[in-house]
Amino acid sequence: MYDTVIEVLARSALVSVSATLVAALAGISLGTALALARVSDSRAVIALVNTGMALPTVVVGLVVAMLLWRSGPLGGLGLIYTIPGMVIAQALIVTPLVTGITMAALRQLPRSLPDQLRTLGANRLQMVLRLWLEARVALLAAAMAGFGLAISEVGAVTVVGGNIHGHTQVMTTAIVENVSRGEFGVAIIYGSILLGLAFLINGLLASVQRRAAAWERN
Repeated sequence: MYDTVIEVLARSALVSVSATLVAALAGISLGTALALARVSDSRAVIALVNTGMALPTVVVGLVVAMLLWRSGPLGGLGLIYTIPGMVIAQALIVTPLVTGITMAALRQLPRSLPDQLRTLGANRLQMVLRLWLEARVALLAAAMAGFGLAISEVGAVTVVGGNIHGHTQVMTTAIVENVSRGEFGVAIIYGSILLGLAFLINGLLASVQRRAAAWERN
């Protein structure tokens, strides 16, 4: 049993970490672009991001499954019921969250900061990197929140992955399956691991925030 638990844990980590990396790359980039854009130019996109943050994950899974289905437009890629397909679904779920946090964090910085950096001769890339440095704690929080959302998500990975033993089963889908069979002991093990991960993520974030506050005071 424990070999199976470790296998499912490793697969869950692989899917969620991969999805978080993809979402962080896309979300931080999009959030930065929205934060630097004029409000009139980005209002519709901001509304879309906010809507994306509230989308039911199972609906995202349904859309991805329809696209990846063998008769769907992307069926030739053979990604339905695979780990890459699950990564795509989770990345789509996490990206709006990372985008929203990034945008909010960068907009809390002094409005004059980008102009000051340009005056000092910084090009656009240097300016963006400096803004990211100033908002590094919030960006890390966005990534951690995204990972927490990904690792605890069940709807999309069930629809896209199919909960196939030894292939696409992750901790959340394993909990649902074991509860449906009345095997609460195994479900509690998976649930305890998820809770432990949640405490670990919160602890790491709190530690980073304390270190950042101490560094700013010095």
